[in-house]
Amino acid sequence: MSATTRERMPALYLSHGAPPLADDPVWPGQLAAWSAGLPRPKAILMVSAHWEEAPLALGAVDTVPLVYDFWGFPEHYYRVQYAAPGAPALAEAVRKLLRAPGTPVQDIPDRGLDHGAYVPLVEMFPAADIPVLQISMPTLDPVRLMDIGRRLAPLRDEGVLIVGSGFFTHNLAALRHSGGVPSWSSEFDDWGRRALEARDWDALLDFLNKAPAGRYAHPRTEHFAPLFVTMGAAEAGGELDAQKSVIDGFWMGMAKRSVQFG
Repeated sequence: MSATTRERMPALYLSHGAPPLADDPVWPGQLAAWSAGLPRPKAILMVSAHWEEAPLALGAVDTVPLVYDFWGFPEHYYRVQYAAPGAPALAEAVRKLLRAPGTPVQDIPDRGLDHGAYVPLVEMFPAADIPVLQISMPTLDPVRLMDIGRRLAPLRDEGVLIVGSGFFTHNLAALRHSGGVPSWSSEFDDWGRRALEARDWDALLDFLNKAPAGRYAHPRTEHFAPLFVTMGAAEAGGELDAQKSVIDGFWMGMAKRSVQFG
């Protein structure tokens, strides 16, 4: 086995939670156990549901303040810090892989990590000693996002952990009118689990039409969209079939299913 093969990192899709995830009695431990079982990344590339920007944008390559992109929470959630090192070398590699005629890449050097990035990283890599780069989603189209993932896939052989961060179900407006786990969330989660286990990638790509309650579980699709970047990165490495759900269950009525490829 070559050194390159030994260094290949898996690709992850995780449900990231809101800032109060840190207070959950179970979920932080699940995320910590997941990361403890992974090879140590040389760098982390984050694709978060909370950054849509076209053309595709690269965030800060130096350590800058976090983006507290949430409202109405207790003050201590706005004091959380995650001063991970910047990743200028990773940024340059991403530019080379993604930039092509008709597909520009832009830099937004003062854009820090948003909560879709730093909330799970605080639990998974609390020392904040691994370089992190966040990039935007320039589209929500599953096919185009898979293509971005394919083009990023060579980074996995350089020790880069590619993470798509979303939520397996996400409809906050509907949750305000329900208690416990609503049927649309549990039905979509069960469908998604079965589609993953069956390796039914076409169904996942067409989830709005194929899944029960698909349009209710995702009235906007930004929280499911990062899955397709992860899938593209896995497909390019021939590892779509090598997948498993690492975390399941529900948090505040939303499915926290999180998946590892490779």
